Amino acid sequence: MTRETVLLSFNGPVATLTLNRPETLNSISNPLVRDMRDALAEVRAAKSARALILTGAGRGFCAGAELGDALLSGDGTQSPGATLNANLRDHINPLMVELNELPIPTIAAVNGPAAGAGVGFALAADITLAAHSAYFILTFGPKLGLIPDAGSSWHLPRRIGIARAMALALLGNKLSAQQAAQWGLIWEAVADDQLSAAALQLAQTLARAPSHIALELRRATAQALSNTLEAQLDYERERQCVLVEKPTFKEGVCAFKQKRAPVFD
Repeated sequence: MTRETVLLSFNGPVATLTLNRPETLNSISNPLVRDMRDALAEVRAAKSARALILTGAGRGFCAGAELGDALLSGDGTQSPGATLNANLRDHINPLMVELNELPIPTIAAVNGPAAGAGVGFALAADITLAAHSAYFILTFGPKLGLIPDAGSSWHLPRRIGIARAMALALLGNKLSAQQAAQWGLIWEAVADDQLSAAALQLAQTLARAPSHIALELRRATAQALSNTLEAQLDYERERQCVLVEKPTFKEGVCAFKQKRAPVFD
């Protein structure tokens, strides 16, 4: 399949998915969502891929939904609400679930503005890096009378608390990369000219980890946000008893005893 709106490349164990609509700051269209899902399927099928970087081409990461696109306006045969319902249900929401279920670690390298649903894309990664010139902005509420989507309303209060999440969504203020790092919304803000190298170095480090650990940690963290302590202790016990049986645990123990770096399949 020819993809016109994203680029997918492989550098050893690291896959890089680049949103490639720089003329619109990589705004989200129906073709872009389809291409992203197709590229993720290729990454899942690639046995060599052990980490994924998500970034944007040009001077933006993702400007959110393209308001004039069929993603929102449809073809005139149904209401805007019906159109948006179908696109969220059948395309964008499945894309976010597929990112969350990707069985390898994911890194978002936010190289420029992340707006609207682009914030959801940035926060969907396991680790989010941002260039110093990048910023995050949610204008759904003050400019459009909508709530944040693409998972933003789920990630924001969990990462930065209800007070900050509400203020960002109500005011639509720009949040700089540096402030986002200070608040704990992202992992780190780095110099613009160091972003690509920092993301690649991080991805290469993650690629050396056990292949299943990213998915396990995502699920454990999600459980922890709603479980009681007793329920989480039970969850930990259940998963540890499964994971300790895997060859990765044996290799890790052997490497520790032999004072060497572990090598995981």
